[in-house]
Parts: sequence; structure tokens; C-alpha cells
Amino acid sequence: MKIVAISASQIPSSTANSIQAMKAVHALTQLGHEVTLIAPHHAEATRNWEQLAALYGLQQPFKLEFIASPSRRLFFLTAVRRARLLNPQVLYVWPVQSAVLGLLHGIPTILEVHDLPSGRIGPFWYRYFRDMKGRKRISIITTALKHALSDQLGNFLPTKDVILAPNGVELERFADLPSPKEARRELNLPEAPTVACTGHLYAGRGVETFIELAKRLSGVRFVWAGGRPEDVSHYRSLTENGENIHFAGFVPNSQLPLYQAAADVLLMPYGSKIGISSGGGNSAQISSPMKMFEYMACERAILASDLPVFREVLHEQNAAFCPPDDLNAWEGTLRGLLDNPARRAELAARARADAAQYGWTERAKRILDGFLDDSA
Repeated sequence: MKIVAISASQIPSSTANSIQAMKAVHALTQLGHEVTLIAPHHAEATRNWEQLAALYGLQQPFKLEFIASPSRRLFFLTAVRRARLLNPQVLYVWPVQSAVLGLLHGIPTILEVHDLPSGRIGPFWYRYFRDMKGRKRISIITTALKHALSDQLGNFLPTKDVILAPNGVELERFADLPSPKEARRELNLPEAPTVACTGHLYAGRGVETFIELAKRLSGVRFVWAGGRPEDVSHYRSLTENGENIHFAGFVPNSQLPLYQAAADVLLMPYGSKIGISSGGGNSAQISSPMKMFEYMACERAILASDLPVFREVLHEQNAAFCPPDDLNAWEGTLRGLLDNPARRAELAARARADAAQYGWTERAKRILDGFLDDSA
């Protein structure tokens, strides 16, 4: 099948929306489809596959086009014009504006949704897409988001055209990982019980909890891999006297499995309000963090904030939970896990088994399944 995808994310970039788009398109390619991704042109845009593969942890090349546009708003129109020239069988998009324009041109369109519509005209675009004629489908990352969209906009599409598709993981990248001790040696990390967290240092990601736990558990090594340079510098300056805490800085996605494998316990210390890459927003009620699926595939014990949306994937048999803002609970639960290798192994094994249903390619299959069938 010939698929053209449109993302408004900057490529290359370390932001979650950029990584997610590249992973989703990569999965479509791995299924054997002919895929072209259209993204905005910018000064650092590159089609160098080796660079992109290392940054995003990809294996199979796909076509990438950058479209110059006078403004962000015009990009959505320019991208669809270019997509039409490629004559796709399916248009796969993240911007709802491009979804609407695709349907106006008669192209079967799949819209992937990760957040509620924002601003004054955001709801208008979503309702327009909902009410338009044409072959269309929406992919939604969590049940919580599905309900929130329904509450805000009314029933969105027929059930068959609303696909629940949480984010995923490339399971093959997490096969045959070294033991925690071996991974620590490869990364030149001190040998000690190790707790790790990966990802950005945005507001609500739990870095304050992470730092406070390091203070309370002086015999445990705490490692955070990821973050923008300015954020990493800030937190390094705050913890420069902490001998057991290390902010590794940005790590290419291809290297993240090794950092995660170095941990005895992997943390998801999200707050009750979770910031996004733009600096605002709150995704605590509707998010589907990619790190959650990576943690599961890594086969390490997970300690997560007890947020209802995380319980769509995690449960008492594959993770431990703490209230987001109860530091004493975090300390007690983490100590308990570190002191109980059997419990850690039990949680880790179940998490790895559960991760099998969240492969990126399986996700792509669900989203496409039956979309172009005559009976769809």
C-alpha cells in the first residue's frame, strides 16, 4: 500500500512527538508499505539515514520529504498539496487540519490523536473532520482520551473507525539485553543498586521526587538519561554535591535500552500534572508515555505514579505504584523493591510478557486493519 504521512514535528528532534511520529511511520514501513513522511523544513533538517536511525532507533529506511512553508498554518495545506502529487492510497496524519484537507481532496485519511483540541478553532477542526463525508479513521492513544474527546465533542466516529492504539515499543531492540551489572559496566557506571529514569525533564516528570529519593537513599545510584541541555545543566547544578545522582544528558534513542537495562528499578515518578514539550499543557489524564512500554520490554521492575491512565497498561502484577505526591510512600516502596530481588523479578517478567502486545508493528496493523475494505 502507498501511504503518505504528514507530521508537524521537527525532524530531527529529541521531542516525544517527533520520536513518536518517526516510530509510527517506521512501523508502517516494516509492514511492507511504501511510506513517505512529509515534515516541515528547518535549518537542521536532514535525510541522512544513518543519523536518523541512530537518533530514533530505527532499522528500515523510508522516504522523508521536507516542505518549506511561510507559516505553520500554511504547512498543513502545502503538505497535503504535495501528498496529492504522490497519489497515496492512504493519508496518515497527525495535524487535524491536514486530515480535513485530505478528505476534501477525496483521500482516505487516518488521523492520529494524542491530545484534546486546543485554542478557539481546535474544536472546530475536529468537529469538521468528524462530520465530513469520506473514508476516515481516528487512532487514539488512550481510553481516557477517547472519553475526553467524546465528552468535549460528542460521539466522534462510528466504533469501527475509532481505534485504540497506545504508543509502542520495538521489542527486538530489547531482546538479549545485558544484566544490570553488565550494563553498568558497559556504561562505566559505578557498581551499586541502581534506579533509573529516562526521558525529558519537563515539569511534572518527577525530577524533584527523583532528586529527593537520591538524598534519602544514599547507598543507591540514581541515573536520569535524557533532557534538553539547559535542563540537564540546571539539575546538575542543583545536585553537584550529590555523589549518588547522575544526569547523563541527552541519549540517542538507539542507546536508551542499555541505560534502562542498567537499572534494578525503573521509575515513572510523574506528577498529577504533566507538562509537554511546548512547556505548557497537562497530559496527566490522557498520556501514553513511550518510556512505559520501553520499561516493560526491558524486563526491569517498574515503580510508577498511580495515575488512572497508566492503569490502562500497568497493573499490580507488572508494576508497583505510589501516589504522585507522597514522597514517603515512594521511599518506602522503592526500598521494599530494592530489598526484594524476587519481587522485582516477578514484576519484570510479567511486564516483559505484557509488552508483547504493544509492538509498534502490531499497533500499525490494528490501525490499518480493514480500513480500505469495501465493507469498512
